[in-house]
Amino acid sequence: MRIELLNPKNDYVFKRIFGHIGNEEITKQMLQTIITYEIKDIKLNESKLLEKDLLDDKLGIVDIYAKLNENINVDIEMQVAKKSNIEKRMLYYWSKLYTKELKAGEDYSKLHKTIAILIANFKINELKEIPKFCTKWQIREEEYTSVILTDVLEIYIIEIPKIKEDKGIARKELKEWLTFLENPEKMEMIGMSSENKEAIKKAKKVLEEISADEHERYLAHLREKYIRDSKSIEKYGYDNGLDDGIKQGIEKGLQQGIEKGFKNGLDDGIKQGVEKVAKAMLKQKFTIENIMSVTGLTKEEIEKLK
Repeated sequence: MRIELLNPKNDYVFKRIFGHIGNEEITKQMLQTIITYEIKDIKLNESKLLEKDLLDDKLGIVDIYAKLNENINVDIEMQVAKKSNIEKRMLYYWSKLYTKELKAGEDYSKLHKTIAILIANFKINELKEIPKFCTKWQIREEEYTSVILTDVLEIYIIEIPKIKEDKGIARKELKEWLTFLENPEKMEMIGMSSENKEAIKKAKKVLEEISADEHERYLAHLREKYIRDSKSIEKYGYDNGLDDGIKQGIEKGLQQGIEKGFKNGLDDGIKQGVEKVAKAMLKQKFTIENIMSVTGLTKEEIEKLK
């Protein structure tokens, strides 16, 4: 019987393929198509994920952490759901990884080069003027842009939707990996380098193995449901131009609701989170109509919360 493959853009599935100890050669080759200098050695830092972790979006739980050539730290994030302040989020994760190894009293020379990589399944508003699907960011002087202050910071942002608009041959091997993420069922191996072909074959085999595992499918679907429920609630506030305070309230209410849902049934937990947001908005004297548009609750449901 043919098994339907899980979506490799699901950040849990992505982590299982590229962040799992034993899959270093797969991750090394994929990274080599992003980073231009030679990767001689890679070590993955794998942390065990619990079910409750998949119902959270804090502290890069499903990010992949690796060390390259013994002294370069890398954080890889696969992001499906569009998030506000994504660039601040990346810098925060970069800073946490950059300072992690420095102990109190140690010299700053102990700090190692740190790279943050974001693979986004959406276009980023701040980069709409840039047609490239892969951009590299460093600290450069405003006028003398060829001068880099320090090479310890590198950020790569990859916007998957821009690949369709890029008809050039630049970064061909990276495009092949992103094609695998988009549609692993219909990967064409013709014209690939032997290194990419071998690594992508291995990645697909891992994907097939976890897709055939009932527990792995459960965890992947649990993560998908969290992302889907998060998006369905957040879109009300973000689409209606609410200020940051209300947006944070929605996110906090959503998270608390999901945490309760993990214990008492996810759907009930989500509803409790939405109701918590509605109660907070009532206290701030928002109109019933505004609360309805943000939470999706009916007028009757909101009246009961007073």
